[in-house]
Amino acid sequence: MHKGRLEAFSDGVLAIIITIMVLDLRAPRNAGLADLRPLVPLLLGYALSFVYVGIYWNNHHHMFQATQRVTGPILWANLHLLFWLSLIPFVTSWMDGSHFAKVPTAIYGVVLILSAFAYTILQNAILKTPGGNALLAAAVGRDWKGKISIALYAVAIGASFVSPLAANGFYVLVALIWLVPDRRIEKRLMKERGE
Repeated sequence: MHKGRLEAFSDGVLAIIITIMVLDLRAPRNAGLADLRPLVPLLLGYALSFVYVGIYWNNHHHMFQATQRVTGPILWANLHLLFWLSLIPFVTSWMDGSHFAKVPTAIYGVVLILSAFAYTILQNAILKTPGGNALLAAAVGRDWKGKISIALYAVAIGASFVSPLAANGFYVLVALIWLVPDRRIEKRLMKERGE
């Protein structure tokens, strides 16, 4: 199966996720800058979630640039990833609406860690495609970045019950780790193409 439909569908779902998040933002009734102050936590939560969706979109794009074929397991693994990512608007809204209370902050982390697991499952499904994917395998290596991220999410989930602010600090840290798309895949593709 050609990968174009999977990529187009995934792009559409991610665009809808971002749209849903932005629709949760409400403009203040008054026109003063001070009227934005109560919205700062909501805007920060939106920005963090937007960055996360962007990170997944970037890395998904890079991964599928190194993928030639799509199989049934890849389709299901991709849907699994999109399911967890589709919950980001809900948990963002809950966390923001509760003023970063302990349980919503922890559940935000649960969705992030399950999204990370789902991405790993998708990556492994691509690597197990008949004929393999030597380019992606070489680029991913031992995937320390992914493993460190999952560990930090687990710490953040636990920390959310002590200090939701600290938990959000861990969520920001993981986002910073991934802010630059995984260049290993891009470099391998450029090398293979002779660029």
